[in-house]
Amino acid sequence: MKYTILPNTDLKISKLCLGTMTWGQQNTEAEAHEQLDFAIEKGINFIDCAEMYPVPANPKTQGRTETYIGNWLAKKKNREDLIITSKIAGPSRNMDHIRKPLDFSKKSLEDALHKSLKRLQTEYIDLFQLHWPERNTNYFGQLDYTRKEDEVWKDNFSELLADLEDFVKAGKIRHIGLSNETPFGAMRCMEESRKGKLKIVSVQNPYNLVNRKDEIGLSEILQRENIGYLAYSPLGFGTLTGKYLNGIANENSRINQFKQYTRYSSKPALEATQQYYEIAKKHNLNFAQMSLAFILQKKFVTAPIIGATSITQLSENIESINISLSKEILKEIDMIHSQIPNPAP
Repeated sequence: MKYTILPNTDLKISKLCLGTMTWGQQNTEAEAHEQLDFAIEKGINFIDCAEMYPVPANPKTQGRTETYIGNWLAKKKNREDLIITSKIAGPSRNMDHIRKPLDFSKKSLEDALHKSLKRLQTEYIDLFQLHWPERNTNYFGQLDYTRKEDEVWKDNFSELLADLEDFVKAGKIRHIGLSNETPFGAMRCMEESRKGKLKIVSVQNPYNLVNRKDEIGLSEILQRENIGYLAYSPLGFGTLTGKYLNGIANENSRINQFKQYTRYSSKPALEATQQYYEIAKKHNLNFAQMSLAFILQKKFVTAPIIGATSITQLSENIESINISLSKEILKEIDMIHSQIPNPAP
């Protein structure tokens, strides 16, 4: 395994982060513990979860993922060896079963944090993230921003960062980050940090071969402001493994099981995926490993978040840490990107 330091922290993290959002829906608790054991054995020490997990959001399963991790931590007694993240859900995602209202008020932050701590059976969370913005903006498949004239949100970044800092001072959070965030949100946080407010240390956004939109504006901010970048959906719900191209995906795979997940299934996305698959085939590379290696070689990326429903998939993904793509391969990838840019934002 390879390691790096999460920017503006003293946290030494593995260059691959273990994603957990299938645990409690597609994976049983025993399977979740098996994945944790395997990942730790392979050197991963970085685990990402959220209060809303598993996906899709469901009042009957909400919180199971953190509970599974908490039970494993209690059994292994290795909390100090690990870097664990979680996220508080934002508004407008049909998840009122989590709390009402779904916002980032001090009351909601406290509710989310304390429930996550209890489920995880830990006294602190290393990185606490805002799962998506409170305001209306472009995320979850939206490429362009359209302002809503009737939006009720008022800029509350200063107050929000002050509230989060209280939890840091109390020892319940070590660091804070954003998720599904835009350049505007990242820079507003940085403006407040220059005034003395708590600094964000990371942004967790979707990033993969068919969704490179964060290279356009956010990547410069990340590098100039020294902010970490955690790339989720690095395999585009499994499409960038090729299993949906050649028909080997089983009926319990995410896209086959949950038909609402169409983000990576548009005609342009599938066309681009087919062309990227041909590059991997041409160079005798495992397509999933090539997809992950591409992300690992990006300078602004701190760590991709890999998720799997089987040990076989997890092992394959972890091996990507040893893959290095040549300039020739990267040039071929960029050629396709120039022809079919960001078909799955």
